[in-house]
Amino acid sequence: MGWQDEKALEGRSGDPEVSSAREPEEEEEEDLVDPLTTVREHCEQIEKCVKARERLEECNARVASKSHTEEKCTEELFDFLHARDHCVAHKLFSKLK
Repeated sequence: MGWQDEKALEGRSGDPEVSSAREPEEEEEEDLVDPLTTVREHCEQIEKCVKARERLEECNARVASKSHTEEKCTEELFDFLHARDHCVAHKLFSKLK
């Protein structure tokens, strides 16, 4: 097997037929959007999630301002994730095939 054969197998031959056959496949992959990400972004905008995120950010700021603290903001993080995931659970499965 020669150098050109190896390049053709890898899809880098410079041959327009080989190159054009690969382009639509790559374009299709770029168009795919994860519905979970989309629904999560939408759910983060509802009032309950916004308030939970504000509490989490306040806690993070408080912890970051102190040099020695045992506070971790775990409860605030779980509250935010619970609120977001509760919203996502009701909306995600209608978007799946």
